[in-house]
Amino acid sequence: MARLLYSLAWWLALPLVLARLWWRGRREPGYRRHLGERLGFYRDRIAGRVIWVHAVSVGETRAAEPLVDALLAEWPDCTILLSHMTPTGRATGAAVFGRHGQRVVQCYLPYDTGFMVARFLRHFRPRIAILMETEVWPNVMAQCARAAVPVALVNARLSARSLAKAQRLPALMREAARSMSCVAAQTEADAERLRRFGTPHVHVTGSVKFDVTPPPAMLAAGAALRERIGRRPVWLCASTREGEEAMLLDALLRDAWGDTLVLLVPRHPQRFDQVAQEVAARGLRLQRRSTLGDTSLAPDVQVLLGDTMGEMFAYYAACDLALIGGSLLPLGGQNLIEACAVGKPVLLGPHTFNFAAASDDAIAAGAALRVTDAEDAVAQARRLLQANPERQAMGSRAAAFAQQHRGATLRTMALLRALIR
Repeated sequence: MARLLYSLAWWLALPLVLARLWWRGRREPGYRRHLGERLGFYRDRIAGRVIWVHAVSVGETRAAEPLVDALLAEWPDCTILLSHMTPTGRATGAAVFGRHGQRVVQCYLPYDTGFMVARFLRHFRPRIAILMETEVWPNVMAQCARAAVPVALVNARLSARSLAKAQRLPALMREAARSMSCVAAQTEADAERLRRFGTPHVHVTGSVKFDVTPPPAMLAAGAALRERIGRRPVWLCASTREGEEAMLLDALLRDAWGDTLVLLVPRHPQRFDQVAQEVAARGLRLQRRSTLGDTSLAPDVQVLLGDTMGEMFAYYAACDLALIGGSLLPLGGQNLIEACAVGKPVLLGPHTFNFAAASDDAIAAGAALRVTDAEDAVAQARRLLQANPERQAMGSRAAAFAQQHRGATLRTMALLRALIR
């Protein structure tokens, strides 16, 4: 009954959902493309063994890279069907997996109605559904069970906040949780919260994000960018979210910042122009990465706006110190592991519940430092950029921390082998 009411709510809300999609397309045209896929209509079929991996947006898509590579190597005859929910996730998938050619096919996952999901499964006939991190949809789970498609939730995480939200619909979420064939959780805390819903076969494998290897081409691009910047200290504010840029820029204006360059990279590309306006409104000299080209950065530029897609590793390689966005406001934080993998010291705000274990472990390892707010972030960044030995030691510990936690992909693959026919 709970799922029937849930499905009815989806159908009633669908006109509003589509209207919102069209509205978002004003600023992000990708939301107006491939509309048929969001309703379960697809054109080309895939021959042979299909392994379906669902990575909702940018973070999950990047995290899926080592797993997708391992799946393609393990089953040379397979095609990966990589589904998303956002245009930025789809664009990231094209950039990350384009080297695999037709062995990785991308699409949007339809909205979670039984009819649309059933069409998706009939069209592609996947051997398994591999869901990244937290993407558990009740009708997806029910239709996979009806079609005898095993479901694996991998790199799984469930924060205390997400658990509380899920407990508001216990019958619906328990049915979905019990439909899983296998769960590979990031931490024991994640595993325990998942078990509270009656999820069977929960294993702790660690985070596959530690297995992402910085692409040599991106490291080279970062080195080239740093050469164009010059010898100035570079503080990267990575994957910042709405409201955080204003806090950081205002804090910078109140601080004796010297010649340090702030490399500011908003999380969402549709906000690039808005953030540029916020910088200009404060009288700070701005340069956009997309217009820098091969020229040297002018010495009076105070903020370099990272308004390009797919260059995050290059930005990490070009900086001396990184602040991880989404953590100054109660948004849960973004991925700090990429910065550590490049050997960069990290600053974290007070809100890191999306990466709680990794954040706490990085701080304990001396690879990261917790700050209380934007003012504290600016003060700590200024101090560390002036204290070369301390900052370099943090960077070395960050690289060691990332290396020590590798191996989740191998442990996850051991679980998946039993499910993929």
